[in-house]
Amino acid sequence: MDRARAVAGAVVFLVLVFGVASVGSLATARSVDGWYQMIEKPAWTPPGWLFGPVWTALYLMMAAAAWLVWRRHGVRAALLPLGLFVVQLLLNGAWSVIFFGLQEPGWAFAELVVLWAAILATLVAFWRAVPAAGWLMVPYQLWVTFAGALNFAIWRLNV
Repeated sequence: MDRARAVAGAVVFLVLVFGVASVGSLATARSVDGWYQMIEKPAWTPPGWLFGPVWTALYLMMAAAAWLVWRRHGVRAALLPLGLFVVQLLLNGAWSVIFFGLQEPGWAFAELVVLWAAILATLVAFWRAVPAAGWLMVPYQLWVTFAGALNFAIWRLNV
């Protein structure tokens, strides 16, 4: 693969990932200073300033992982892993809309369970295609596991 095509592919994955992140961010921004501040949260909730840097790093790793799979195998040969990647990415954006936009922590938790499974399927498919890509998805899986526990606790505290 020539350098220009590899760079163009990296840009496509970065735009895709951060495009979805932007949609989630818009939903989050409308509620984070109002509704989210007023609801009950567990004592172990991370400080608000931590979420931006963590998600930025995770989104960069996700884009890099997808790019590695695409670069090694191309779209046709990696249709399943890249398809799973797109599914989990859309579920990732939907979670923000459900939790913050619709202010529905219970439905957001249910959606997050599906998201968690989709991330795991993507991680395994990426691992099989390019082990380094699988490793790049591990922090994301761990963070979403933590986020799931936090989402569940918030839901239970506010019913």
